[in-house]
Amino acid sequence: MSSSVATSRSAGVSGRTLAVLVALAVALVAAFFVAPGRLASSGTGSGLVDEHHLGKAFRAAFVGYWSSGDRGFSPDLESVVDYWFRYHVAKAVIAALLLTVLVALGVLLWKAFLRAGGLGAGRRAALAAGGIFAAMLGLLSSVVVMANIQGATAPFASLFPMLVVRTADGELADTLDQVRQRLAEPQSAGARTPPALTVMISDFSRYHVVLAVLAAIAAVVLIGMSVLLWKRFARTGAGSDRRTRRVVGSFGVLSALLSLALIVVAVANTTSAADPAPALLALFEGGW
Repeated sequence: MSSSVATSRSAGVSGRTLAVLVALAVALVAAFFVAPGRLASSGTGSGLVDEHHLGKAFRAAFVGYWSSGDRGFSPDLESVVDYWFRYHVAKAVIAALLLTVLVALGVLLWKAFLRAGGLGAGRRAALAAGGIFAAMLGLLSSVVVMANIQGATAPFASLFPMLVVRTADGELADTLDQVRQRLAEPQSAGARTPPALTVMISDFSRYHVVLAVLAAIAAVVLIGMSVLLWKRFARTGAGSDRRTRRVVGSFGVLSALLSLALIVVAVANTTSAADPAPALLALFEGGW
């Protein structure tokens, strides 16, 4: 992306602005991988910074929670869930900041590309490559933002995959067998549902509701963007600015395709939220 910064001045875009945005993007990517665990555990002394210790602590706390027969979390489980909530909030904030920077960077790069008629083919290619890279990272960042909002809204359910380990034995294996057995039973069979399972099913349903809502909102935004892009495409004469038509048309197609994918995600998660027990059972059986 540095070559894009170097060629941007000739295209009427501040090279210093692009350099600052690139530096911010690099710093935020590094912060995304380093900072969330430390921020989530700051001042708590929980020692859950790495996934190994987190998984071990959650599995032990979950066994105690299941066997307690209580609906409310035990102190150990509450500590893990609270940490996981803070962890996802930190990741969501950093990813949202990164997305903002990447959008600004992408807009400037594509503007520079559209104004780069006087530049050589190599410099135009550098600007286009930088714009494509920023768009791809922006797309990935938006997915990460959605995933971490989902995790922060239902932190208990987002921890469930850590229970499904091949080395499960002893109390954990027995507990997971009981969970699977209870989930496999019809919920309306008249048998008393363990309080812990009720909480698990409720949180798992919320987990899918959140993603369904986020995907639907994102799909609406992308559909609106696609409509605006295609209107601009239609207003741009075929012979007047072929570069603009290609860029606008490409993003119009991409927005439409992404909106369709998000609609599928929204429908699938709505289905799981309406009947969460089978999906939760699939997770605990390793098929989710």
